[in-house]
Amino acid sequence: MLELVHRGGGPSRADLTALTGLNRSTIGALVAELVELGLVLETDPSATNRVGRPSRRVLPDPRPAIIAVNPEIDAVTVAIVGLGATVEHRVRHELDHIASPEETAAVIGDLVEELRLGPAKDRRLIGVGLAVPGLVRASDGVVRWAPHLGWREISFPRLVESVVQLPTVADNDATLGALAERLFGVGRGVDQMVYLNGGASGIGGGVVINGQPYRGAYGYAGEFGHNRPRLDDPAHRVTVGGTLEEEVSRARLLSILGRRTSDEPEFEAAVLSSSDPTLHTELARQQIVLGGALGNAINVLGPELVVLGGFLATLLAWDAPALEAAVAARTLPVAWEGTRIRAAGLARNRLLIGAAELAFNQVLKDPASFADH
Repeated sequence: MLELVHRGGGPSRADLTALTGLNRSTIGALVAELVELGLVLETDPSATNRVGRPSRRVLPDPRPAIIAVNPEIDAVTVAIVGLGATVEHRVRHELDHIASPEETAAVIGDLVEELRLGPAKDRRLIGVGLAVPGLVRASDGVVRWAPHLGWREISFPRLVESVVQLPTVADNDATLGALAERLFGVGRGVDQMVYLNGGASGIGGGVVINGQPYRGAYGYAGEFGHNRPRLDDPAHRVTVGGTLEEEVSRARLLSILGRRTSDEPEFEAAVLSSSDPTLHTELARQQIVLGGALGNAINVLGPELVVLGGFLATLLAWDAPALEAAVAARTLPVAWEGTRIRAAGLARNRLLIGAAELAFNQVLKDPASFADH
């Protein structure tokens, strides 16, 4: 029931009755229990086209919240995320160097303390969710390898938990981005999906098969950025045998723009407003390389939807027909038929929403556990 309210956009009691198959009195009792726990609210009934008395809507209570965090090589981003994937008070703390796990945890602690004294002072904080750009062991959140951060075998959730004194969980950032887009973004209702995330640390990805996230045998599936694309024209390659994330590079685009770092909306605005021919040439080259990588993914996995997040969404926004043509040229025609390529619907909030979803998991599974918070 809580999951339906959390992900359903404010269903009515009648909607919940239809979705669950339970009778109205049972729905009423369950809703009342969730209200008592402080997890949902009921609103006055709104007019509908249905015959009979309008049914009351059930909405997420705005008080429960997760602190969602995305540590990167150039910034640490923190936000309060409520039930229903509502992102509030997003803060980006820029860094002038790559921080150690301990230093990053200290920065997170400072940002969380500011939120607790201000916007989050009246919230019921459940925990912290971390979207980490690296290989993260799903069972315990240990960061096995985050190459761009330089972290290896770090129990980062435990470090953060010791600082903020809240239960803390972690997973790969792109895996969480895929989860968020599947539940709340352009992938809602899509059962076969490939997601690629382009961030400051490179390119990661996630796969949804038959409606379920595909993690691989050990939880590390989706590392598209470490594949080495085959390029027919040597002019399209700028590194020697480089990986996808070395060839399709946010840092290279920022350098042409004359910037060291940039938040995603600022980056996209700068790219789309630029008339620099050097930038345009580089964008076109990166589209060709990305097109080959996406073609391989489509040939192997046969998704109905490919979702691009971060700076990869900007490559799509700059010239969508050109990127689609690059993909089509490297994809089996029957595999390409019907496949759609879309920008992440949750935009810059996708990783934070994914991190929050991970941290909300225990309450969604067992709402009664929230009574202890």
